[in-house]
Amino acid sequence: MNIQTPLQLLGGISPETFMRRYWHKKPLVIRQAIPGFEPVLERIELLDLAAQEEVESRLVVQDTSGKGGGWKFKRGPFTRKALPPFKQAGWTLLVQGVDMHDERIHSLINQFRFVPDARLDDLMISYATDQGGVGPHFDSYDVFLLQAHGRRRWRIGRQKDLSLQPDMPLKVLANFEPEEEFVLEPGDMLYLPPKYAHDGIAQGECMTYSIGFRSPSQTELAQELLQRLAEYADDELPATLYADPKQAAVEAHAEVPLAMLDFAHAALQRAIKDPRAIARALGEYLTEPKANVWFDAQGHRAVGGVQLDRCTRMLYDAHHVFINGESYVASGRDAQIIKRLADQRQLGHYDVQRLGAAALDLVQDWCDSGWLHPLD
Repeated sequence: MNIQTPLQLLGGISPETFMRRYWHKKPLVIRQAIPGFEPVLERIELLDLAAQEEVESRLVVQDTSGKGGGWKFKRGPFTRKALPPFKQAGWTLLVQGVDMHDERIHSLINQFRFVPDARLDDLMISYATDQGGVGPHFDSYDVFLLQAHGRRRWRIGRQKDLSLQPDMPLKVLANFEPEEEFVLEPGDMLYLPPKYAHDGIAQGECMTYSIGFRSPSQTELAQELLQRLAEYADDELPATLYADPKQAAVEAHAEVPLAMLDFAHAALQRAIKDPRAIARALGEYLTEPKANVWFDAQGHRAVGGVQLDRCTRMLYDAHHVFINGESYVASGRDAQIIKRLADQRQLGHYDVQRLGAAALDLVQDWCDSGWLHPLD
C-alpha cells in the first residue's frame, strides 16, 4: 500500500494525511467510502454465526414503548428462536470478530492496514431492527463505522461528562450532549477517535460494520509483560539463592531486612535489563490468538506459495518475528523473506524456495499447525 496515494476509502485523502490530521484527533464523515457497497453477509448468514459457540455475540433490546422499560442485554450463542421477531422495533444483534470466520470480511478489514497490524483488532457486525441501537456511549479505542445496509442516524459529540446511567446492563451515558447529527447510507463511513461520544439509531432494518482497534491500558500491558518476563526468568536466570552471611541478630523480629529488599530489586532488574526481552514479551502478547480461535491443522506441504490463515496474527520487530503468541530470533535473508510474509500475508513459490533449510522447516511447522495454507 502506497501511503501517499489518495484513497476513496478515506474520502479522497491519502493514508498519510488521514493519520496526521484525523487519527486519534477528530471525527471524519466519508460519503461513499465504498461506492455501491452491499453487505458482505446476508442476514441469515449473520444469524448462523451468532448461533455458533465459538463466535462471540450479544443481544441488546430497548423498550421503545416510551414506558421506561430500559434495556435488556444477553450474551450468545443465539438460536433463531431466541431472537425477537424482525418486526419488533428496537433490538440489536452484535456479532464480534466476523473477520476471523469469513474470508470476505477478512479481505475487507485488510483495507485498513495503513494502521499498524499491532493496533488492528477485529470487525464487528451490528444488525438492528428499526430504532435499534445500543444507546449513547463512548469507546476507548478508534473505530470506523461502515454502513453496510439500510440507514443509521448518528449523533456525535465531544463529551466532557462521561458519567453513566446507574443500574444499567450497558454503559449508557447519563448526560449525552450531541454536537453533530447525520444519516449514513450504504457505503458511507464514520471515523471516531477514542472517547468521542456517539449514538446510532437504525432507520428501518440496518447493518453497520465496526472496524475496531486495540488500545491496551498500561495496567494490562504491565500485567501481561511481567508475567511473560517472569517465565523467561524462570528459564534463563540462574537459580541464585538469597544469602545473608553478615546478618546480625535482631530485636525488631518482624522487620523485613534491607538486604532481602535489595536482593528482590536486583532480581527484578536482572529479569528486565535485556530490552529485547521486553520486546519479545510485547510481540508475543500482541499476537496471542483470542480464546475462541482454533486452527485446522491439515499439515499441507510448504512446496509452493503460502498464505497466512485469516486468524493468524503475525508481527515483527528489528530482531524477532512473532506469530500466534510465539517468537523467533530473525536475521539475514531469511528474516527479510519471513517479514515479507507478515507484511503481505502471503509468499510466492519463488520466495519460499529461497528460504534456508531451518527457515523452511519453520514454515512447514506453521503449515502443520494450520497457521499457513497453500496460496490460492
